[in-house]
Amino acid sequence: MSIAHPWMANSVPAIKAAMLREIGAPSIEALFEQIPADHRTQHEFALPPSLRSEPELRRHMLSLLRKNTSCEENLSFLGAGIWQHHVPAICDEIAGRSEFLTSVWGTAMSDHGRNQAWFEFCSQLGELVECDFVGLPVYSWGCAAGNAVRLASRLNGRRRVLVPEWMDPERLAVIRQYCEPEGMPNRIAVELVAQRAADGLIDLDDLRAKLNDGVTAVYFENPSFLGIIETQGAEIARLAHAVGAEVIVGVDPISLGVLAPPPAYGADIVVGTTQTLGAHMSAGGGAGGFIASRDEERYAREYPTLNISITPTRNPGEHGFALSLSHQSSYGMREQGKDWTGNSVYLTAIANAVFMSLMGPEGFSELGELVLARSHDAARRLDAIPGVSVRWKSGFFREFVVDFSATGRSVAQVNAALLARGIFGGKDLSADIPALGQSALYAVTEVHAPEDIARLAKALEEILR
Repeated sequence: MSIAHPWMANSVPAIKAAMLREIGAPSIEALFEQIPADHRTQHEFALPPSLRSEPELRRHMLSLLRKNTSCEENLSFLGAGIWQHHVPAICDEIAGRSEFLTSVWGTAMSDHGRNQAWFEFCSQLGELVECDFVGLPVYSWGCAAGNAVRLASRLNGRRRVLVPEWMDPERLAVIRQYCEPEGMPNRIAVELVAQRAADGLIDLDDLRAKLNDGVTAVYFENPSFLGIIETQGAEIARLAHAVGAEVIVGVDPISLGVLAPPPAYGADIVVGTTQTLGAHMSAGGGAGGFIASRDEERYAREYPTLNISITPTRNPGEHGFALSLSHQSSYGMREQGKDWTGNSVYLTAIANAVFMSLMGPEGFSELGELVLARSHDAARRLDAIPGVSVRWKSGFFREFVVDFSATGRSVAQVNAALLARGIFGGKDLSADIPALGQSALYAVTEVHAPEDIARLAKALEEILR
């Protein structure tokens, strides 16, 4: 090929040859010689014909996108990690401004108000979770939890962490990844603590049996993955602290207008999502996760994230906003950093700051009360349908477990029938938590009007008749 590919300028042979000369490699093949031959594919790939123009590419992409069905045209009761909350238009408007959207993240020369916006994000979130030290966000709640476990292990040198049995399997998988597989030098063993079938709360007897001086931290969530408000937080923290373990609590900040912040019942480190704070639902990118703690040097020195401080300038009486502790992150020390951190959600932090400033304490309280009221109303409506039962009928926030076992239908069958009616049903739990039978996790937020709940109930009545 003597002409460059439309989307790959380096495809011309002369350019390839020049690049190889520059790096001192005899051929492209030599770049891959360290990969054993039996690990490399020998056959040709059955690829579709190449697209030679932008109109062809656009037509192809639109045909793929038409296969999607979204929450724009369907009524959704899915949650389980990404939730449908209202995003005020001003969040997108401000986050889309050029001084934020186009700046080079992580560099001082790109600060056109960005550092102050990040400082406001950390300050507002810190007030919400009652922690004085908040790092810039990581990719997701799971990443934040995994980082927090490793942070705890660096503090006390221990190599076991206890987590709830019925937690989000995707979040658990990320935590396991951060804790490294067996045989790795920095592996942290992840052990599950049972939850009681009667109320969904953590089994304190099982927790006591597994706690010892080898446990680096106890991690639990409030509300839990299944939406249950963990009322035993103070006792869990007391038991963990008695053996010298750190207490890590995962929380969705959107719930803190009606629930106590984790430090109030003993949390040392708080992690959670930022997706619900003015960020749209998305797939394929970071949803946003935060790490927070007390403002103590022993914690601060172990943070993997970038951090923001307010500082005097050379002009008397003037203050500025600057990155701090960046040397200990992967930006400053690369692979020797405290853990890897990245920037895909730093722009989202701007939207989060806008959302929190709009809401204020009263706004979070009103929102929390509305979510409680609508989710409990939905649970009562569904529990009244013959054959359907809500497993834990009270003491939950936003999400609740609906059991279809007595109907003789699987969750997959119910969800398929709902989708035919333009409704996304709850997340199927039957494979991840078989102890709950044919159950689904339903999420109800402020975007669900009473008529939406009535529509769901009517659809289920028709399907299960």
